[in-house]
Amino acid sequence: MKYALIGCGRIAVNHIKAVVNNNLKLTALCDIDPEQIERLVEKTKFQGDPERYTDYRKMLSEHPEISLAAIATESGCHAEIALFCIERGVNVIIEKPMALSMADADEIVKRASEKGVTVSVCHQNRFNPAVRELRKAIDAGRFGKISHGSVNVRWNRGKEYYDQAGWRGKWASDGGCLFNQCIHGIDLLRWLMGDEVDEVYGATKRRIHDYIECEDIGMAVVRFKNGALGTIEGTVNVYPKNLEETLYLFGEKGTVKLGGQATNRIEIWNFADEREEDKENQKLNEEAPNVYGNGHTALYADVIEALAKHRRPYVDAVAGRNAVEMILAVYRSSATGSPVKLPLEGCASTDFKGEFDKIEHK
Repeated sequence: MKYALIGCGRIAVNHIKAVVNNNLKLTALCDIDPEQIERLVEKTKFQGDPERYTDYRKMLSEHPEISLAAIATESGCHAEIALFCIERGVNVIIEKPMALSMADADEIVKRASEKGVTVSVCHQNRFNPAVRELRKAIDAGRFGKISHGSVNVRWNRGKEYYDQAGWRGKWASDGGCLFNQCIHGIDLLRWLMGDEVDEVYGATKRRIHDYIECEDIGMAVVRFKNGALGTIEGTVNVYPKNLEETLYLFGEKGTVKLGGQATNRIEIWNFADEREEDKENQKLNEEAPNVYGNGHTALYADVIEALAKHRRPYVDAVAGRNAVEMILAVYRSSATGSPVKLPLEGCASTDFKGEFDKIEHK
C-alpha cells in the first residue's frame, strides 16, 4: 500500500515508526518547510528515498497511486487537507484534533461516508493494553452501574514549547491545553462511559501563559445520558514538569485507575467478581517512551486491516468528531457561563478569539 505523510514536525517520528512496523511503502513526504523533511529523515534514519514536496495538492496530483495519507500538520490545517484527500478518494489518518470546528468535523464525517473513504483519527491511546483491559471489563459488565469517571492531565508546558512552533496556543491553528494536551483523555472518558452525552458545564482560564491566546487550564463536569457523571481537568500549569495523566472509572462493583505518561499503566484494579486475569492486570505497566505512547503502530495496523476487510476502523471519523465536540462544548460553556447541551452545532475555536484578553487582570 502506497502511503504519504503530510506534516513532518514533532509527532511525525511516531508515524514513520508505524509505517516501518507495518511495511507500508512510503512514497512521499510533504511539509511547507523543506528543512523539516530532511530533519525527519535524519532523525528516523529512514532507508528509502521518498519524494519530497512542499504542496500536498501537487504531491497527490503527481501520485494518484497513493491510497493512504497521514495528516500531521498544525491542527488548524487538518480539516482542509483531510477534505482534499477525501475528495480524491485517498484514505486518511488524521492527527488529533480532527478539526477545530463542528462544521469541519461534521463535513469530514459526511464526505467520507459519501465517498466511501476510510478516515481514522489518532486517538492512539485506545490501543494501550491498559485501556483495552479496561474496555473489556466495561463490556463484560464488571462495573455494574457506572457512577462516575474522571480524566486528569496535569502537565507542564513553558514558553520554549510555544516558541518552537508559531501556531501553538492560537485559536485558529491550535486551541489551548484541552485541544492539544488533554484531548486523548477526553476521548477516552467519553468513549469508555458510553459516548452519549447530555450536557457539559465547563470553565477555562489563561492563568500563567499570557503569551498565548488560549486557555492553559480547563475544567468541566459532564452529564452522560446513561446517568453517569464525568469530570475533566486539563492544564499545562504544573510546576516544574509533567505530573500525571490519570483516568478513573467508578462503578457499584468496580474501581479502576489508569496512570503513566499516556494512560499506559494500571494503578488500581478492583472488582467484586475477582478473576484470574485480575492478578496480571493489577501490575500491568506498559513501557512508554514519552507522552505519545506506543499506539500509532497499532492504530496503523488497524486501519490497514479495516481497508482490507472493508470495515470501519477502531477509531473512526465519528470518534474524532466526538472529541472535538466535547472540547468546543467546554469552551462555549465557559464563555456563556451556562451548561451546553449536545449535540453541538455552529461552534469553532475561533469563536473565542480575544476571550481572555477581555477579562485579563480583572
